[in-house]
Amino acid sequence: MKAFANIHPLVEMTYFMSVLIVSMFFSHPVLQTEALIGGILFCAALQGKKAARDIGFYLTLFLMVAVTNPLFSHNGVTPLFFLNGNPVTLEAVLYGVLLAVTVIGVLLWCKAYGEIMTSDKFLYLFGKAIPKLSLVLSMALRFIPAYLRQSRRVSRAQKAMGLYSGKSITDRVKNQARVFIAMISWSLENAMETSASMKARGYGKKGRTNFSLFRFYASDGVLLCLCLLLFMIPIMGAACGITRFTFYPRVDKIETTPAAIVVYAAFGMLALLPFILEVKEAIVWNCYRSKI
Repeated sequence: MKAFANIHPLVEMTYFMSVLIVSMFFSHPVLQTEALIGGILFCAALQGKKAARDIGFYLTLFLMVAVTNPLFSHNGVTPLFFLNGNPVTLEAVLYGVLLAVTVIGVLLWCKAYGEIMTSDKFLYLFGKAIPKLSLVLSMALRFIPAYLRQSRRVSRAQKAMGLYSGKSITDRVKNQARVFIAMISWSLENAMETSASMKARGYGKKGRTNFSLFRFYASDGVLLCLCLLLFMIPIMGAACGITRFTFYPRVDKIETTPAAIVVYAAFGMLALLPFILEVKEAIVWNCYRSKI
């Protein structure tokens, strides 16, 4: 079940932009940890057991980012040990961990965005205001998953034709090059067909009517107001200096004032909002099933 995918696209876009803005531009450990946890739970709720397949990739990326920073950055006043005469400081290690948390969190939220915000929703939101740009962006956002699906089809077709019988490195390179060339032709042809199809339908012309299944209900309005409220609290906290956090030369202490706790709680609720909706939908669904 994708309960969050059933709400209005305007609410979904507002929500994702709010979470991504805080995740990318706020370097606070509490907020970044909340964003990471919210992204993990949301992706797990969306994909179920399939989400476990990417654990190895994210753990490897996390370690690479976390380890790289202290190896190249030697700022800080608390050296842990020396490597080739250069100090590896506690501040650099902690900043590397925060940077890794930020990168993984943003990737997870972008992945959830790709699952929820389909091309028709994107065109619905921006098709009238910026028709050409919205069409290009919509094609670009769906290009990678479509490219991967088509490349698997081409690879399986060529295996069925016996073109992957050779096991040498040269044969593998030739086979991958053959798939790559086929995918370039497919990408160009697909782009031309899409543009011709949209032009034939009168896309972007003045006076053209648009059919849409999306309706803005009262519940969408309530959810939109809630998202904006929970987003504005961290913004106000940043304006007041509550979310400011530095690692160099010394690591700052995390504020525990009432205002800071309100900021942490607001963004934590914002990050967990889709997961809460998914859990609520699952509970309601199971209750209805049990009554059948």
